[in-house]
Amino acid sequence: MTGRFLPYGRQWIDEADIAAVEQVLRGDWLTQGPSIGWFERRFAETVGARHAIACSNATAALHLCMLVLGLEPDDAVVVPSITFLATANAVRYVGAQVVFADVDPDSGLMRRQDAEDAIRRAEARGWRVRALAPVHLGGQTADMAGLCALARERGLAIVEDAAHAVGTHLTGSDGQRVAVGACDRSDLTCFSFHPVKTMATGEGGMVTTNDDALARRIRAAVSHGMTRDPAEFSDLAAATAADGQPNPWYYEMGDLGFNYRMTDIQAALGLSQLSKLDAFVRTRQTLVDAYDRALAPLSPVLRPAAKVPAVSAGWHLYVALIDFTALGMDRAAFMGALRKQGVGSQVHYIPVHTQPYYRRLYGELVLPGAQAWYDRCLSLPLYPAMSMVDHDRVVAALTRLIKG
Repeated sequence: MTGRFLPYGRQWIDEADIAAVEQVLRGDWLTQGPSIGWFERRFAETVGARHAIACSNATAALHLCMLVLGLEPDDAVVVPSITFLATANAVRYVGAQVVFADVDPDSGLMRRQDAEDAIRRAEARGWRVRALAPVHLGGQTADMAGLCALARERGLAIVEDAAHAVGTHLTGSDGQRVAVGACDRSDLTCFSFHPVKTMATGEGGMVTTNDDALARRIRAAVSHGMTRDPAEFSDLAAATAADGQPNPWYYEMGDLGFNYRMTDIQAALGLSQLSKLDAFVRTRQTLVDAYDRALAPLSPVLRPAAKVPAVSAGWHLYVALIDFTALGMDRAAFMGALRKQGVGSQVHYIPVHTQPYYRRLYGELVLPGAQAWYDRCLSLPLYPAMSMVDHDRVVAALTRLIKG
């Protein structure tokens, strides 16, 4: 191996990020301080949403969204099988049913027809579908126009899993360019700030919405279901001092909640990273374009995952689709050979419907698009700190393995 190892993804941390975190560490608030609100407001402005609520991670964000939808045991949520476990698990956390949808085999994304098929299967089981949970895989968006139309026809909520799509833009319902997170065609959108994502807070998540009531409920659920807002108190006698002012110590828990709070340390890093988001997205797009050009000669054995029209992706992943049968090498051996040349790779994802827990719960399910995606997908290194020299190393390693 020559040169440093190139993982499939990693964070970019510079001196400004370190200084932002150091300032919080030297201050009075490590958690539940002002940095949280600043980060939330700035993020809401960036994506064009009315509300943004920070939380501990994207799994928490998804759980909070399913919680505030008020799902019941015979309610179901449509989830594409190509996603991380958390999208489906969040539905189960609130006791509702997951109905897995197939995906486009070449993009890994759920389409309207996939959701419609899932709804038919759910109804055959006697479940009432309440929501769609499209996943924006790798930074590209699912079929939001088609899914939104379907949701309106059937009275369904939409929760976007945008863990991969910080910085992604698409054509909105009015024909104008909008950011993922604006909730232009959804009720709620969830983001991740894990280190391999487009921007990082270490761990961390965010929920955006334009619905005041949903935002209020999520904000309470993030912190134990607790409120200190006098307008929401039910026991005014206990809440009020002799002078008519609220007792300074008083709070109420109207509903069950969780400790899903983000820290000020994370929020400070998030604010600093957010200021570089556009630059991160541009760098990733440059690398994606370069990969597309350089890997074209490796077709048909290797080709890039299909691009979605009218989407400006904040690329989280660069996924190549590889015909391992035609190559005469299985994926594990291929990944091992890449690793020996200093190139990391990963698989996104094992279809969730094949996991033992979900097979026990729902039985066997055949989703050919998800299987075809899984059989071929391989995520290649993509992150802002990559140089074109690093990119060329990845391409050379792939070329040696495929062309011989």
